[in-house]
Amino acid sequence: MDYRKFGDAYYVCLDRGEEIMASLLDVCAREGIRSATFSGIGGCSVAEIQVFNAEEGSFATHRFEGTLELVSILGNVIDAGDEGPSWHAHVLFALLDGEEHRTVAGHLKSATVSYTAEIELRPVLGGTIKAAFNEETGTNFWHFD
Repeated sequence: MDYRKFGDAYYVCLDRGEEIMASLLDVCAREGIRSATFSGIGGCSVAEIQVFNAEEGSFATHRFEGTLELVSILGNVIDAGDEGPSWHAHVLFALLDGEEHRTVAGHLKSATVSYTAEIELRPVLGGTIKAAFNEETGTNFWHFD
């Protein structure tokens, strides 16, 4: 992984074999970033994508392997207090299914880079977004002081 800061944003270039969210959280820890948003593109070899079932309060997880073109990743990192950082990301991948192109999308659980991922990380300026646990869904939502 390599990254640089230009202006208020960090530009993160990930290498083969790196897990996307672990790498972004590493940059946040190194740079003292407590909350941020991010977006990017790239390629992955393995991804676990989830869809949340609100009625059951649980995620359905699907694993994909092969050539996964990362069309888009969008998400955020927020301060979850003593639990450390909390993150929430959605992804869109394009892949070949035989001769057909198809897409898969949802909540990102994990993704391993196959050749590169290029991600812009934008720290929140002038404050920190914190996590608040929502009992109804069993997930964290944004909380503003």
